[in-house]
Amino acid sequence: MERQLQRQLPRNVRQIGNVSDTPKIYVEDYVDTFFTQLCEKAQAEPVGAFLIGEMQETEEEEYVFIHGAVQMHELKRNDQELYIDEDTWKNGYEDCKQYFEDGEIMGWFVARPEDALTLDPGMLKIHRKSFEKKNSILVLKDALEREEVYYTYKFNDLMEIGGHYTYYEKNPSMQNYMISSRKRNGVCPSETVEDRVAKDFRSVVRAREEQRAQRRAAKMMYTASAVLILVMLIMGVTTVNNFDKLKAVQSALDLAKSGVETDESANNSAPNSGENGSSVQNVDGTSAEGSDGQNGKSPDASGDNETAAVSSGAVTAVTEESEGTTGTIGQEEAAGNGTESEQSENDGANGSNGVYVVEKGDTLAIISKKMYGDVSHVDSICKMNGLSDGNLIYIGQKLVLP
Repeated sequence: MERQLQRQLPRNVRQIGNVSDTPKIYVEDYVDTFFTQLCEKAQAEPVGAFLIGEMQETEEEEYVFIHGAVQMHELKRNDQELYIDEDTWKNGYEDCKQYFEDGEIMGWFVARPEDALTLDPGMLKIHRKSFEKKNSILVLKDALEREEVYYTYKFNDLMEIGGHYTYYEKNPSMQNYMISSRKRNGVCPSETVEDRVAKDFRSVVRAREEQRAQRRAAKMMYTASAVLILVMLIMGVTTVNNFDKLKAVQSALDLAKSGVETDESANNSAPNSGENGSSVQNVDGTSAEGSDGQNGKSPDASGDNETAAVSSGAVTAVTEESEGTTGTIGQEEAAGNGTESEQSENDGANGSNGVYVVEKGDTLAIISKKMYGDVSHVDSICKMNGLSDGNLIYIGQKLVLP
């Protein structure tokens, strides 16, 4: 049959230290306050008390509940070792029976000013002799530093416990004992009540301060998170805007690059376009010249049209020479014969009007020597007529003289 606790575990508790050890120790808050008061009387000599409470256990866990304590009338020394005499035991039993009828002595408490937390060999002897029950308790407290250590008796030895619980309940028995023992402990009832009230007040204030600190921390975390999100949003928007700007700049650069390439292409194609256009003009000019011959018009009447035709013819001659077709050369010779016969009539006037008609056997050097008396004007004639090669001229071609 499963064993049940005869009492419920306290709900309003405060954990002190590591409570993973066995047994689980629960100390009522008035008892803990009483321990502190005894430290005030242990500044020179050690002071002891009997612990009053009960032990319970289940199949899973063992529990020790300390709900009372009575001060030892005297805790004596013998060769630097503590011991409890018979009168002290007698008085302790009487106080326990008077104030804690349902309790039993289940351990002891010692407050000392020096080496307070050190377990003396004499303490183990006392415990084995007087508190031999399993899970009985020994509490050592430093009267000056107020530090404490809990020991439990098991496996025939005192073993340190890592922590315990302090619980809060109505405890009139302990309160009455503290009031009645005021003269012995040097504490008046008002001081006892004030200590408990002050301690409760400090606990409440401490709890509220912790809650406020948690709230402040939560607010700070919330604010930091909001700021972080805002920064991320700003960075995202800035990145998008910069990306758009970069795209716009890239588009402008591409457009400028394409414009430069277009200009270069136009510049490279301009000479070719001029040559093609000159060919057309040359054809037209030849037709016009034929018409003028048929109509009896003199070269002077042709004016600027003849000049343009001469320049265009020069470029056409270059194209036709480069093709090297026999038919074209034949046509040029036929045209040259016709022109030569025409120019023979005006032999003395060739070049007098600023336009020279190429005759059979002419070269640019010969033409320069004819017109200027030397060959220094060959380059000027080439530039004026757009000739890249001075040898590529044909009979009947009109050259504008510089």
